[in-house]
Amino acid sequence: MAELILIVDDDPVQRRLLEAMARRFGYEVMTADGGDAAVTALTAPDGARIDCVILDLVMPDLDGYGVLARMRDAGLSTPVIVQTAHGGIDTVVAAMRAGAIDFVVKPVGAERLQVSLRNALSASALESEFQRLKRSRTGTLTFKDIVTRNARMQAVLRTAEKATTSLIPVLIEGESGVGKELIARAIHGSGERRARPFVAVNCGAIPENLVESTLFGHEKGAFTGATEKHTGKFVEASGGTLFLDEVGELPPAAQVKLLRAIQEGQVDPVGARKPVKVDVRIISATNRNLIADVKTGRFREDLFYRLHVFPITVPPLRDRPEDIPDLVRHFLVRFSAEEGKRIRAVGTDALNVLHTHPWPGNVRQLENAVFRAVVLADGDEIGAGEFPQLLHARMAAPTIAPADDMPQHAAVHSVSPLILEDAPATSPHAAPYAAPASHGVLPLLDAAGNVRPLDELEADVIRFAIAHYRGQMSEVARRLRIGRSTLYRKLDDLGLGAEKSGEAEENVATG
Repeated sequence: MAELILIVDDDPVQRRLLEAMARRFGYEVMTADGGDAAVTALTAPDGARIDCVILDLVMPDLDGYGVLARMRDAGLSTPVIVQTAHGGIDTVVAAMRAGAIDFVVKPVGAERLQVSLRNALSASALESEFQRLKRSRTGTLTFKDIVTRNARMQAVLRTAEKATTSLIPVLIEGESGVGKELIARAIHGSGERRARPFVAVNCGAIPENLVESTLFGHEKGAFTGATEKHTGKFVEASGGTLFLDEVGELPPAAQVKLLRAIQEGQVDPVGARKPVKVDVRIISATNRNLIADVKTGRFREDLFYRLHVFPITVPPLRDRPEDIPDLVRHFLVRFSAEEGKRIRAVGTDALNVLHTHPWPGNVRQLENAVFRAVVLADGDEIGAGEFPQLLHARMAAPTIAPADDMPQHAAVHSVSPLILEDAPATSPHAAPYAAPASHGVLPLLDAAGNVRPLDELEADVIRFAIAHYRGQMSEVARRLRIGRSTLYRKLDDLGLGAEKSGEAEENVATG
């Protein structure tokens, strides 16, 4: 998903000119006809996340300076580019002091505006990434630091936020690499214990003979090699939060002691004569199906119910592809700074490759892929060639040969959201029925290696056909060799929600 630009100007002609330029640069656009409308859009709790503002200084209701003041009072750090017909030095200085990041004079040229937007977005991404890393290290990470535009993920975060006002045990479930620890840190950083320690321990990475010592501590001389006293993770986290990652990997003996520690609020260090009182908030995480492990006896049932009080399930990255562009930008900013490179963007071809990959390793795999691409990049833009492993996996995927009357370039692959490279951005049918851009393939297997259901494959083919033929439903039905009534029935059955306006537009066009 492209960055969202808010254009604020009381002149409708100027708004349309700026909107056309911004869309041509590849951005999404919102418009506001005055300062009050802009403030409403920026502060709406359930509104879209705005990445940059182009703000007119002179407006009849609330002027640009008033908007900047309202943004400052609301604690908004969205970058603002101000524009006015009067470009005196005093105006520039006043706008910058009020919080603007750049200044352009009407009528602004396309090249000047593109550079200004690119610089503003890059500076904002760098600043937000720096602040996020700083908050992560100090234990004050919040839910605002978690990058997502996906509705399902946003619902997960809203649920997780409710756990911040209590010490209720939280169990975060999800595949490896989806960001379970990030959510745990956000719960801690948004709660009353944010000034206290956040201690993370990977239960699957501890040798079995050292699990009890690592978690609960040991006395000097308690066993061979115990040359000094060790407090353990529970005592280390006392007063704060203990995050037990991959808790399903704990051996049975440690599960018993963990259950006692949670129930009694005290731990028994190895070799100690008396227990030690602890006060910890428990957040655990797992990529296993603990209910199945309970049924097989691998995980204790009583411990499961102690941990599974407030479950949170994090969706995999393949189910929230609209998060990929924002995540890529965040990783790009960080790794470019670390590697001392000035990489300004990721090309459209590269984004298409990233969108089509199933990401079995989730966000962690995407992070590593961007890191490798930054190291490989020679210029100031990352292209598809910087992702050789993804391209190889794409070429190795099973394919469906196109029909005889379908052009070879129309072979499909599953992308969500799908993007049609050759469809005009202004097409009324391009948004709901976007189709894949590249000369790709339609995978027959899902990420787990199983054959995809027939209705999913059929939905992908219909979605592609509607976008490829620009919403001309008669042509879509003819090419798919089905009747129009059958096509509309399939759209309803598959939940694609076809716009009947496409049919009406066809009738008007054909007379």
